Amino acid sequence: MFYPIRQALLAAAILIPLAGAPSLAIAQDTGNDLPNPYQAVSGWAKMPGARHWGSTSAVDIDPDGVHIWVAERCGQNACEGSTLDTVLKFDSSGQLVKSFGAGKMNWPHGIHVDTEGNVWVTDARGGNGKGHQVHKFSPDGDVLLSLGTAGEAGNDATHFTEPSDVVVGPDGSIYVGDGHGGTRSRQRVVKFDANGKFIKEWGETGTGPNQMGVPHALAFDSQGRLFVADRSNNRILIYDQDGTLLDTWYQFSRNSGIFIDADDMLYATDSESADSRDHGEWKRGIRIGSAKTGEVMYFIPDPADANNGPLRGTSFSEGVAVDAAGNIYGAEVGPRDLKRYERKPEQ
Repeated sequence: MFYPIRQALLAAAILIPLAGAPSLAIAQDTGNDLPNPYQAVSGWAKMPGARHWGSTSAVDIDPDGVHIWVAERCGQNACEGSTLDTVLKFDSSGQLVKSFGAGKMNWPHGIHVDTEGNVWVTDARGGNGKGHQVHKFSPDGDVLLSLGTAGEAGNDATHFTEPSDVVVGPDGSIYVGDGHGGTRSRQRVVKFDANGKFIKEWGETGTGPNQMGVPHALAFDSQGRLFVADRSNNRILIYDQDGTLLDTWYQFSRNSGIFIDADDMLYATDSESADSRDHGEWKRGIRIGSAKTGEVMYFIPDPADANNGPLRGTSFSEGVAVDAAGNIYGAEVGPRDLKRYERKPEQ
């Protein structure tokens, strides 16, 4: 079990490594050597015709627990000028069953499917009179609500600067992680009511206890706590619904994406740890554990070399989601793929 004192030792080890030798605390607590009960299935999702995968960091599960929704960057790493649909729905066999969103977004980044099946997508790049917005689509692709001002960056009640992710809370309130641009914008979480009326915001750029370095992904647990993947600070910040900081976790590494299932299992994917980011002791991959206790139980490692080769900037999945059968889906920016991870057969 991940006891509080162990968490404190880990935080200290991260901040003050021992001179002259690798820190034993880091080596023990990265989770790099945890068991991996999963096997990867590449090429599972079938694109229509000659279409191929572009970069994607956005994947979520339909309320039926079976269908998978993805927001994809039009066969490349941006959708400006493309006529391709950006939002795709796949069935359990990987067949495309629905798509929409052509011409609506520049750079789809985060996705959330609410309990009514509405699909929320953040557009984290401005240009051509679009972007810096969050869109709510009906399950059939009608735009029901847009937050932010199209094409205009800012950090107030009506403007975002490169919003990373969005999630709907237990009472229908809307939460947006704003500030993918790092130092180009203020890092914050913005809360709206169910109709899109601004309620409040919290956070600022920095490394302090209630500061953020890119709130890259958001998720709620069964207790109604908001988990924020504070990626550049290599941690998860846990808040109540009013923005009070409840806890800070380092044991799930540098997370680009997080997902919490109905059993409070936390799936946290690291696509960026490397020597260049002073986080090279931590291998990239998906760490799986308890959102209740903080214990990390399993680790799916990234097969790429984080410090060499064409994918040293970002590899493996940035977005992660899990269906009702326990299959894990990883949305990949660098490799440009949607991978599925299934439980290995019992030996």
